[in-house]
Amino acid sequence: MSWISLPMDEMVGPRLYCCYKCKNHVSVHDDIISKAFQGRNGRAFLFSHVMNVIVGAKEDRHLMTGLHTVADVFCGDCHELLGWKYERAYEETQKYKEGKFILEKSKIVKENW
Repeated sequence: MSWISLPMDEMVGPRLYCCYKCKNHVSVHDDIISKAFQGRNGRAFLFSHVMNVIVGAKEDRHLMTGLHTVADVFCGDCHELLGWKYERAYEETQKYKEGKFILEKSKIVKENW
């Protein structure tokens, strides 16, 4: 008999982020692009992908980095506001955010860590 050694993260599954209110899975740690963002209520993370969410209507907002078209992002289970999706950036230096998601740190919790 031979033993196969797996990295710890493969044994326990992906490190997840969940809605703080209902524990619905909303993203995985590997999809974090940056932890250096500011949300409405403090620190926020920029994610490349999210899951199990509802994306609201698009609207233009003046954010710290200029004018953006964004859509609020809600938990797909309990409908708690978690952050927003960048639909369009009007300044060239901000285009990398298009299609990405902000989840506020205070609205998500870790699972499987």
